[in-house]
Amino acid sequence: MGNVLIVNPEVVIVGGGPGGAAAAYWLARSGHSVVLAEKKRFPRDKTCGDGLTPRAIHQLTEMGFDFAVPELHKIVGLRAYAGGVKLEMPWPDHSIYPNWGAVIRRTDLDMQVAALAEKQGALILQGTTAEPVVEGGRLTGVRLKDGDGDERLVHPKVTVIADGSLSRFGRKLGTERNKAYPYGLAVRGYYNSPRSDDQYLESHLDIRDSNGSPLPGYGWIFPLGDGQLNIGAGAVSTFKGWKEFNSNKLMDALIEALPEYWGVTPESVVVAPKGGKLPMTFSVSPKAGPNWVLVGDAAGAVNAFNGEGIDYGYETGRLAAHYISQAIGSDDLGLLQNYPAALEDQYGLYNKVARLFLTAIGRPQVMGALVRTGMRSRPLMEWVLKVMANLMEPEDRGFGEQVYGAIERIVRVTPDVR
Repeated sequence: MGNVLIVNPEVVIVGGGPGGAAAAYWLARSGHSVVLAEKKRFPRDKTCGDGLTPRAIHQLTEMGFDFAVPELHKIVGLRAYAGGVKLEMPWPDHSIYPNWGAVIRRTDLDMQVAALAEKQGALILQGTTAEPVVEGGRLTGVRLKDGDGDERLVHPKVTVIADGSLSRFGRKLGTERNKAYPYGLAVRGYYNSPRSDDQYLESHLDIRDSNGSPLPGYGWIFPLGDGQLNIGAGAVSTFKGWKEFNSNKLMDALIEALPEYWGVTPESVVVAPKGGKLPMTFSVSPKAGPNWVLVGDAAGAVNAFNGEGIDYGYETGRLAAHYISQAIGSDDLGLLQNYPAALEDQYGLYNKVARLFLTAIGRPQVMGALVRTGMRSRPLMEWVLKVMANLMEPEDRGFGEQVYGAIERIVRVTPDVR
C-alpha cells in the first residue's frame, strides 16, 4: 500500500467476496470512487460448494463475466436422491434467468469478479485489513493496514461491510445475528472422480449411518469438470439431533453411500473436508447504519432452502450500490435506510417461508413424509426445485402466502417428538 496513493474515497468496501466485489463493480460503474480492501491475496480459497444457480449466472452476465474461461463447468440441472428414488430435473425455463448454472472454484471466481470491478475503476487493495474507527458510537473512519505494516486512515462517505459470516467489522458497529433464526453448518472437500464432467448437481436428502439410521443433514456433489468433485454435507439448526451433529460423521456416511458411478472412495480425497457456518434468511441486523450497509454473508444472506450464498452476495451488493449511489448523489445518507426496506420487499416473504419450512423438516416424521411423497411426483419436485432455487416467475409471488399457509398447517398438526 506504500506505493498506492489513497485519497478519501466516497466508498470503502470491506471484503472482496461476491457481495463486496459486486458492490464495487456497480458503484465504480456509476462513477463513484471506490476502495475495496481484501485481507487475503487472490487467488484465495473460501469454504463453499462452488455452485452457481441460474440467478448467479444472471448477475455475472450483467457484470460482463467471461463464461468461456476453462475453470467454469456448465450445469444443466439437479439430480436428487432420497428414499431410494432418483430424479433428474433440468433447470426450468424462466423469463429472466437462464436455464443453466455452473460450478467454479472460489479461488478462480472471486479473483475474476474482483478484476471486473477493477476494470470499472475500483481500487482493489489485496492483503489489506480494514478496521473501523468508532467515535461516539458512530463510524468515523476506516483504518487500512497492509501486510508490510503500512497504515492509512480514510474517511469514506459510506462503508460497505462484506467481510463474511462472522463479520468482525460489523460486530464492532453493533450488528448481531438473530439467534431465533436458523443457521447451518457445512463441510466440503475436493475428491478425484472419473465423472467430474457430469452436468448435473447432485443432492442427497436421506443420509444414513452404518446401522441404517437417518442422520440429520443433507449432502451434495458438484462436478468441477477438471477431474475433481466438490463434495459436501451440512445440517441446519432446526434439525432434530442438531446439538449432537457431527459433520465428519455425516461426510463419512455420504462418501460411503455415493453411487458407484462417481468412483469416489475415502482415498479419493484431494483437499480434506473443511467446515464453515452459514447464517441464513438475512438473520443479521441492522442491515444499515448512518453511513454503512451490510451485504452478502455479513447480512446473513444465505438461502435457507439450498444453502446458496454466492448469488445473494451479488444481488445484495448490487442493491446496496443502488441506494448508496442515490444517497451520495443526493447528499442525504438517510436514504441508506431504503436499502433494508428494499431487502424486505424483495426477500421477506421468501425468507418467512424458508424459516417455517426448516422448522417443519427439522421433525423427522415431517421430513420423511415429504421425501416419500415428493420424490414420487416429478411435477411436484420440479416445482420444489423452482422454489428452493428461488426461480419462480414474478407473477408467482402470490403463491408465497399459499405455501406459507400450507407449511404452517403441517407444523401445527405434526406432534413435536424432539
